[in-house]
Amino acid sequence: MPATPRRARSFGGDAAHQRLMMANLAASLFAAEGITTTEAKAKALRPIAEKLITKAKKAQEGPMRVHRIRQIQGYLGDREMTHKLVNDVAPRYLERNGGYTRILKLGTREGDNASMARIELV
Repeated sequence: MPATPRRARSFGGDAAHQRLMMANLAASLFAAEGITTTEAKAKALRPIAEKLITKAKKAQEGPMRVHRIRQIQGYLGDREMTHKLVNDVAPRYLERNGGYTRILKLGTREGDNASMARIELV
């Protein structure tokens, strides 16, 4: 009997909308180095941001540099944020093996009682 497929977090809309939403959140995270969003979105953003930082770390040198930079830009869709991630953010984490982000819980939002969190770069 095959295993039941595991569903990922969904935030409304189709898969393309969710991918673009995560890309925008990641670009905002790298621009401001910390953003306030709902706890569920912060938890969904963490693995994406960490994988992008790891890819930017690997793009620091080597024969695959241009390929990795193009992969990052293909996901983010923003040249300025790609440049900042590769040249400013990633070099800070060269000696660190993962754990580039931190999630701080902030309580609930006034309007709809959604649990809020701040995700920031360590």
